[in-house]
Amino acid sequence: MDYIYVKGAREHNLKNIDVNIPKNKLVVISGLSGSGKSTLAMDTIYAEGQRRYLESVSSYARMFLGELKRPDVEYIEGLSPAIAIEQKSVSHNPRSTVGTVTEIYDYMRVLFARIGKPFCPKCNIPVEKSSIDEIIEKVFKEFDENSRIYVFSPIAKEKKGEFKKEIEQMKKNGYKRIEIDGEILDLEDISSLKKSYRHTINLLIDRLKLKKENFDRLYEAIELSLKESDGFVEIRELDNENKTIKSKTYSEKLVCPKCGFSFPEITPKLFSFNSPYGACEECHGLGFKYEFEPTYILDPDKSIYDGAAKTGKDTYMTKNLERVILHYNDDPNKKIKDLKPETYNALLYGSKDKITFEYITPNGVYTFKKHFEGLYNMYERRYNSAESDEIKLRYQNEFMTMKTCQKCGGKRLKIESLSVKINGLNIHEISDMPINKSKDFFENIQLSDFEKKIVGELLNEIKKRLGFLVDVGLGYISLSRSANTLSGGESQRVRLATQIGSGLTGVTYVLDEPTIGLHPRDNDRLIKTLRKLKDLGNTVIIVEHDEEVIKSSDYIVDLGPGAGINGGKVVYSGWIRNLLKNPKDSLTGQYVSGKKKIEIVKYKTKGIEKNEYIKLYGASHNNLKNINVKFPLGKFIVVTGVSGSGKSSLVMDTLYPALIKELNGSRVKPGHYKKIEGLENIDNVIAIDQSPIGRTPRSNPATYTGVFDLIRDLFAATKEARMKGFNKGRFSFNVKGGRCEACKGNGYLKIEMQFLPDVYVTCDVCKGKRYNKETLNVKYKGKSIADILDMSVEEALKFFENIPRIKNILQLLNDVGVGYIKLGQPATTLSGGEAQRIKLTSELRKRSTGKTVYFLDEPTTGLHFEDVKKLIEVLHKLVEKGNTVIIIEHNLDVVKNADYIIDLGPEGGEKGGYIVAEGAVEDIIKANTYTGQYLKRILNK
Repeated sequence: MDYIYVKGAREHNLKNIDVNIPKNKLVVISGLSGSGKSTLAMDTIYAEGQRRYLESVSSYARMFLGELKRPDVEYIEGLSPAIAIEQKSVSHNPRSTVGTVTEIYDYMRVLFARIGKPFCPKCNIPVEKSSIDEIIEKVFKEFDENSRIYVFSPIAKEKKGEFKKEIEQMKKNGYKRIEIDGEILDLEDISSLKKSYRHTINLLIDRLKLKKENFDRLYEAIELSLKESDGFVEIRELDNENKTIKSKTYSEKLVCPKCGFSFPEITPKLFSFNSPYGACEECHGLGFKYEFEPTYILDPDKSIYDGAAKTGKDTYMTKNLERVILHYNDDPNKKIKDLKPETYNALLYGSKDKITFEYITPNGVYTFKKHFEGLYNMYERRYNSAESDEIKLRYQNEFMTMKTCQKCGGKRLKIESLSVKINGLNIHEISDMPINKSKDFFENIQLSDFEKKIVGELLNEIKKRLGFLVDVGLGYISLSRSANTLSGGESQRVRLATQIGSGLTGVTYVLDEPTIGLHPRDNDRLIKTLRKLKDLGNTVIIVEHDEEVIKSSDYIVDLGPGAGINGGKVVYSGWIRNLLKNPKDSLTGQYVSGKKKIEIVKYKTKGIEKNEYIKLYGASHNNLKNINVKFPLGKFIVVTGVSGSGKSSLVMDTLYPALIKELNGSRVKPGHYKKIEGLENIDNVIAIDQSPIGRTPRSNPATYTGVFDLIRDLFAATKEARMKGFNKGRFSFNVKGGRCEACKGNGYLKIEMQFLPDVYVTCDVCKGKRYNKETLNVKYKGKSIADILDMSVEEALKFFENIPRIKNILQLLNDVGVGYIKLGQPATTLSGGEAQRIKLTSELRKRSTGKTVYFLDEPTTGLHFEDVKKLIEVLHKLVEKGNTVIIIEHNLDVVKNADYIIDLGPEGGEKGGYIVAEGAVEDIIKANTYTGQYLKRILNK
């Protein structure tokens, strides 16, 4: 069977469609946002592939594997096991790194355990353990034949004591000579040493000429030395005047011959920061610790009466703080930062003197004297003794900050683990390099033939996997990078590289927009990688809007013609070459073939020319090279550049946190910068991301945008509602009164099925309408409140056209391109792009001061060409009101519409972090940067 046959797919908004997908090909599913692409790829094909695979395991095992419901489809034939590589973050666990997710770090741990060389962290000399045979072999190798050698047993090094017992024992054992502090003496002449001095003691075992005939004698001498000194022997070569020419210490244990620093057994576990054997004892392998932050405990800009200590205004604790301040002859009305240092230290870390405190009870006032514990010490004590995770989390959020662990310096491992090296580098130093540099390290690693035999295969696997990461455009990130700091696109490409590394064949891979976060320059590499996955003998299905990926595919399924209820039909299904020749009704085909294109959108009314800037000086977070950046206000600004050039570091990690900290007093830690200017010109900062608008199905577009409040007011004002005494709350499905109590206003019931997945059934009391009969009997223009929630935005717009307050919000939702979604659609079923546009609507309906700065990180994620056009128009509306929009974007149609572009580069990772060009589109093209070259191409089309 050469095709996957999908018959009668009806999941979500799919209109009972039939699709044939060729196997072992690169297949793109495209269409407008909300047309049903993800529903077909993820919720139908992938879900069924996964469900069938899990059905082959026992029902007992299925208990632990979670629930999988059968997608609403007649049948799917020719399906192989399916693997989805989605956009969601890899892991929220702070222990998870790029190295552990891709399993490269596990290979590196084995590599270091097998051929790593331990070095003493104090003396920086190699530490080796050898058997007696190996020691003798080394002695014959490292010393000249016929040389005079002394065999010493090191007894003590720089140690205080009389050594009476040890000296007696040596005499009993028949030894004659000993070296004490560099001088060789007869043992008979010594009984004890000076107690208060530090002594270095070496017992002389034998003196002999190094030649083959003395092999047995040397063997015996070394064996005795190892026994007397618990595993050490020192071999010294002397000249005729008894001066030392050369000295070497050998050990049969992993112990430093100089300072005695000992290593545990070197196993892969020693290099794991998730095992107590290898993890830093202080931070337990996290690399950071939560520590109390004095400025979070006592706000420096407030007095204790203004709530500097967050202990309330007239509480027992505030009175105690007042007493402490008065005791040090200071003024409690002063701001914390203006108090004397000794007062401030007493408030935080406790008082040296006893202070008189008062305790007021209904029976009278008690006075007592005691030392004040200090708020810092008190919170630390309570945090350490707290058994509840909830209380610990509260302290972490309110009073603590994440600080790099002092002991390991953020390296997560013990000093022993970090002292094992290959070619002069330890495991953390290699993990901390950008991936393309660590790949170079492994390519050029210097090993002996013996070592190559041991780790040859291991090295090949590491190089291969690092190569895949570079191929998917991730050469700029490091293996030690925390997985929870990766963007959706980066984490998806990390998983893609892992899958190629696993080398599976005969699998259906389903990918959701793998080009997110990729500059057009890096797309070619990604396309090659996807082809590699296909050439292994897999079917690769991609939900994608990127023109290059669509053109590089073999086959395309284009859904539409509209979105939501207007979508879910197959507009075109066939080979890509045929679509490019004749796009017919396919919107995707028209854009890809160049028949349609996104023009430069003109402003309807241009905002006032402000000539005001936010200026950021000395930004050096992550790979930023101490840059000074200016952002003109009242403009549409795009920050672009190749993947890993420092865009997110500049905008989302430095500028955005710096602004919310300065303007709103938020407790965030911006990336490092020297100063920021121009804050007086703005009054609000808002980030609009693609996170869901609500975490539960109870949240929906109507409740989020506030239109549902207005609709409930309307229903409460009807004659019928007033007669029955119904108020606005009666029309909420979240509170008792108007909702159906059988399903608590959900519209469905969850039935647990023991071994089988939970079944969700429509509530048989309200028939999925969420409200009780009494509430549903109240009608407005013949429609109940449940009917309104079931309307799409477009339908509701016509229905409420005579009510301006409701119409205005619905008009905005329609303008941003989500006219197809239902007012009551659960927030959990909305895509990232849809959620973002609903948030934009919420912003657009607010009264603007014209001094707001909006931040968006890759807002075109999940958007079709047609939707990108709408998005640009919406963002222009914000700018027309005088606001500033700063977005990180690679989509060239958005970049060409910017008023001002900041282009970072020239490369990703270490070679990035510079401003390579800034200004209008023409300036970027003139600078001939990567972005400039691609902009030139798109404008010349």
